[in-house]
Order: sequence, then structure tokens, then C-alpha cells
Amino acid sequence: MLRIDNITYAVEGRPLFEQASAVIPDGHKVGVVGRNGTGKTTLFRLIREELVLESGAISLPSRARIGGVAQEVPSSGVSLIDTVLAADTERTALMAESETATDPTRIADIQTRLVDIDAWSAESRAASILKGLGFDNDDQQRPCSDYSGGWRMRVALAAVLFAQPDLLLLDEPTNYLDLEGALWLETYLAKYPHTVLIISHDRGLLNRAVGAILHLEDRKLTLYQGPYDQFARQRAEKLAQADAMAKKQDARRAHLQSYVDRFRYKADKAKQAQSRIKALAKLQPISSPQEAALRAFSFPTPEELSPPIINLEGGITGYGETEVLRRLNLRIDQDDRIALLGKNGQGKSTLAKLLSDRLPLMAGHMTKSSKLRIGYFAQHQVDELYVDETPLDHLRRLRPGESPARWRSRLSGFGLNADQALTEVGRLSGGQKARLSLLIATIDAPHMLILDEPTNHLDIESREALVEALTDYSGAVILVTHDMHLLSLVADRLWLVSNGTVEPFEGDLDAYRTLLLAKDKPVSKSGAKKNGKPKRLSRDALTALRTDVRKAEERIEKLTGMREKLDTKLADPTLYDPGRQHEISLWQKKHAEVMEGLDRAEAMWMEALDALEKGEGKSG
Repeated sequence: MLRIDNITYAVEGRPLFEQASAVIPDGHKVGVVGRNGTGKTTLFRLIREELVLESGAISLPSRARIGGVAQEVPSSGVSLIDTVLAADTERTALMAESETATDPTRIADIQTRLVDIDAWSAESRAASILKGLGFDNDDQQRPCSDYSGGWRMRVALAAVLFAQPDLLLLDEPTNYLDLEGALWLETYLAKYPHTVLIISHDRGLLNRAVGAILHLEDRKLTLYQGPYDQFARQRAEKLAQADAMAKKQDARRAHLQSYVDRFRYKADKAKQAQSRIKALAKLQPISSPQEAALRAFSFPTPEELSPPIINLEGGITGYGETEVLRRLNLRIDQDDRIALLGKNGQGKSTLAKLLSDRLPLMAGHMTKSSKLRIGYFAQHQVDELYVDETPLDHLRRLRPGESPARWRSRLSGFGLNADQALTEVGRLSGGQKARLSLLIATIDAPHMLILDEPTNHLDIESREALVEALTDYSGAVILVTHDMHLLSLVADRLWLVSNGTVEPFEGDLDAYRTLLLAKDKPVSKSGAKKNGKPKRLSRDALTALRTDVRKAEERIEKLTGMREKLDTKLADPTLYDPGRQHEISLWQKKHAEVMEGLDRAEAMWMEALDALEKGEGKSG
């Protein structure tokens, strides 16, 4: 049992915990949540005794082992599999001693203990963990020094999972995982035999891998039973109750103050006035819990372009002479919301760079709308901000013709307040840097926004704000993320990047998740068949099919409106005045593009209708 008893701790005079308490029973899986900066990582450091409490106590059973992902990521000539095996220090020591021990009694004790800790299956267990985190058998034999920092962080995670400490502390472990690795980790943690505390802003993980939520707010700790969605409902009720109580108290305070103001200097009412002054002094302020994060992301609205905004035929791209992706036949319209699926290293970021003109097309043909503007956000761009400049300095350089008031307005639209606008970027939090990077990526009102892991530094409230902003945004979205919740709310098309190419994934996200977790079980791409037998479609699958039909109908309606406008334009006699031949050609080209888009939309509508009819037949 982990017992946190009335702890108090401050950083540079700013209190993070004041008389905070919580009890975590053995074997519980607990998600640790709270606004950025509330002290989640500090709590972990206090549990590990890396920091000294001002008062209070944190206690664990005397022999309990605490483990977390090492900050010093291994970079040595030792293979991945041996690095992970070495994390079980008892096994490593016993195996070494077994090679040199001569006393028969000691040899027997060593062998008995090796059996007790299941030492002989250790290599297969370590290999299984590494495979789940994205390393195949050949990868596992390579030295750690062959891998970049992000991949070595996976090795460090594999090592602590293999060691199986009694209390496992994980701080945002999915930040360096792809979607496949994150889904594997969810499943692994749900079955983990000991206590887990995991700091995460990944709503999917907090719903599927934990059974309780430890919330840090107002320098206190509150333990809620149930997954994140249940916590969110309970917290919303708590906020509503606190708000109602605060309003009642304000009304009572105003009533008492009114009486005092009217009668405190009247002799016959002085006594009553004094009693009300005392009553006012006794009213304790009701502090409403900290407001959920600034729900601020305001993406500018681009003008509408004729479809398609990008069309790629027979494309090949890569780095230098090395081809990474080939046979690329892709089309993107301005109302597309596309998620890129596939393991790390398969080419998702390569495709994003090609679409954003950061990589050349080595072969094939790609056409883009002439006025197309593209916004691009990637993890590494947060690190490319000027750390010795303020957000205001960044906008001054990007928009020298605008006024300081306009710069501040832009920053405010992305949740960066007046103080943060004047703070050097190097001193901003990861979430604040991500907000600034998102502002820079969207400042030109792009027609297409490419987001490569945009949520790594954002807390849950900010992720919800991002969903709202993307819902309102009228441009195309290309999304790469391990956040299943974000994907499910934003994406309506799925592209699978694997085996050196990109193809539409015909199933939904649940089908993809099932495909990943099924391992050796045969599951079709669409998720509609298993072991050769038709699968009865779920209600959610039918709902998804109906949504596809509705979206196809909306697209047809939109394109029909565009065609009618272009028909009217082409029917205007003044368009055919001498000297306007170039303009005529331009409008005719737009009309042809819209007609092509309309044909495609109608074909997609027929396909969606057919799938729905078949699906309703299977569910009947």
C-alpha cells in the first residue's frame, strides 16, 4: 500500500502540495492527472525520495521496489535483449553467482530461487516486451547505440516493465511510442501484477488501462474510483456544486453587506449591524476548483479551393537515393480528415514531409492547387523555437507589419496570456511551446494542416480544445498521433502506411485496434471476417457506415453548389469578351475539376450505400 499522508512541498516558494493525502491499495492501476505545472512529476520524485518533504510522510512496505523509466537512456554496445534482461538485478546476480559457486548448499539455494523468479523464461518474456514496443527479433540483437533517443527510451521502458517493480511509476510513457506501441502498453498495464501510477494525458489509456484516477488540484490529492470518463463526470458535478455554493454565498454576503452599509451608523440598528459584520467575517470563501485549462485554439479560416487540393499519381519519395514510399496514388480534398496509421519507421512522417514540400518527389506526378497553403506541425518543431526570444518576439519577426495589440490577440487565441507572451521560450512549459508552434503553423490560414504528434505536450483539457478547433476548422487535416481519442473524434478517413506504400484502411479504428492486438489471429483488413466466417456487425460499426453515407451526401451537396456557381459564371456573356481567353480557360479548368470531384463523390456515396445495405443485412 502506498500511503501519502498530509504532505507539504513548495518549489521556489510556490506551494505544490499543502496537507495533501491519498492511499493507493496494492495492485491498483491509477492514472495521475492534473493541469500542467500542478506537480505530477514532483510527486513521483517525492515518492522516490529524490526530494525532501517539508512536512508529512510517504510510506510503502519496507521491502517494496519502486521502478520507473530511467532518465539516462542506455547507449552502449550491449544488445537490446541483454539490456532488458539486466534490469532484473536479482536474476542477473544469481546467474553470475551460479557460474562460480562451489558450495553445494548455496548452489541448491541459487537454483531454487531462479525457479521461484521464473528465471528460465526471462529471455522469452523480455523478447515479448521488446516486440510489443516495436523491436523485432533482429532489432533485439543490435546494440543500443544503434538507436536514436526516442527508440532508446522504448528500451528503457521495456527494461522497467521486465523488472516488474512493486510500484511502477510511469511519466507520460506514450510520448515516445507510436499508436501500435501505445495500444500494446495499454493491454500490458491492465494485466500488470503490481501497483501502477501513470502520469498521462492520453484519454484512451486512462479509460482502458487504469481503474482509478488520482487528481492533483488546488495543492490537494483526490482519488476517484473508475476510469477517466467516470472521473470527468464526477468532476463536472463537483464543479457545478462548487459554483452553485459560491453563488449562494455571494448573494448572502451582498445581503449582509447591504444591511451593514445602511444601518451601521444608526444608533438603533448599530447592534444588529455589528452582528452582521461579524457574520461577514466568518464567511469562508468557497474556492471553486481550478478552472479547466484555457480552452483556446482559434485556427484562422482559409478561403475555399476547388477539389482536389492535392492529387498524386505513381509517386515515389525518400531520402537521397533511398526510396521509402512508392506506388503513391492519393487524392486530398479540402474537407478531408485523414489519419495516417502504421508503425514508426514505416513512412508516416516521410509522407507528411512530401505533402508539405519538405521532401522532393523522386518519380510520379503531383498536382496542387496553385493557391494552396499548408501548415505543418511536428514534434521536433517545438524544439526549433528560439529559446532566448519571447512569443511576442516570434510574432514580431513573422508579422512585422502588425501592431503589438494584434500580436497579443493572436497569442491569446492560442491560450498564451500576457505574462507568457513576455516570457522567454526556454522558460515556457512544453504545453505552452506546443501552443506557440501551433500558432505559427496556422498563422497563414492554411488550406491543409499536417499535424505530426501534436498532443505530446498538451494536457487533457488542451487536447479537448484542439479537438474543438479542428472540428471548426474548414481545411483538410492530415493527422499522425498515438492518441486514439483524438483520432476517433477528428479523422473520417484512414490511410495505412506500411510495406513501402500507402493504402486506404477500409475498417474503422476499432477494427485497426483489434487487428493490432489480435497478433497471430487472422483478421481481415476490414474487420468484417474472422477465420473465414462473416462477422455480425456491431451497432457502432453500423453507425460508422451510416456516418459515411451522410458525409458522402454532404460532399455531393457541397460540390453540386460549386458546380451551379461555376455554371452561372460560364454562362455570363461578358466572360467571353476579347482578351479574356486566359480567364475562360481558368474557369473551364475549375469546372472540370469540380465535375471530376462530383463523379468521385457520387461513386463514394454508392459504395457507402452498398456497404450499409450489406451491413444492415448482416445485423438483421
